[in-house]
Formats: sequence, C-alpha cells, structure tokens
Amino acid sequence: QVQVLESGGGLVQPGGSLRLSCAASGSIVSVYTMGWYRQAPGNQRELVASITDGGTTNYVDSVKGRFTISRDNAKNTVYLQMNSLKPDDTAVYYCRLDIQPPIGMVRSYWGLGTQVTVSS
Repeated sequence: QVQVLESGGGLVQPGGSLRLSCAASGSIVSVYTMGWYRQAPGNQRELVASITDGGTTNYVDSVKGRFTISRDNAKNTVYLQMNSLKPDDTAVYYCRLDIQPPIGMVRSYWGLGTQVTVSS
C-alpha cells in the first residue's frame, strides 16, 4: 500500500508565500514524475508544475517565475514553493506521484488536496 500526504496550505495575503509538501510512504520501489495540480471552483483541474526523476521541471505559464517545484528523493517528497501569490492562485492543490510498487506496473497516486486561499 502507498500513502500520499499533502501539507502546507492555508490563507495568505496577496503577495505572500506558501510552501506545499507532499510525501509518499509505504511499498515504493521508485518515484518517477511528481506533479502539483490545482482546481478552483467551477474550473477543471490543471497541471501547475511537474518534475521528473531526472530533475526536469515544467510549469504552467501563469506561475512561471513565481512558483518553484523541487523534490527530495530520499524522502519521496515533492515541494511547491509559491511566492508572489495572487487571488487567482486560490484553489485546492493536489499532488500526483507516479510510483513503481514492488509488484505490478507504475501507477499514479493522488493526494487528497490542500486548500490555498489568497485573499486580503
């Protein structure tokens, strides 16, 4: 079994910063691509940022220069540092990890989500 746990959401004023964390634990051989997604009310879930096991990163245009994704392979953890936050960044943020279990094929595991609210 694999467990995925997110943390770090909350309420912040415009221009502020938050750091999200997502840690996987359990029966894990390898973790490949790690990503952060978000979903605002009435909108579809969108990819915010991703990082491969080789360290290649990808960002949606709206967060480039403000958000930074990173990973700690020893801890099976991915982070999202969010700076210069805007009200439009308000959403539930989900992490997704592509994990190789001891038996079977690579599959994606999702966290339950953490709320980020940017408001004065």
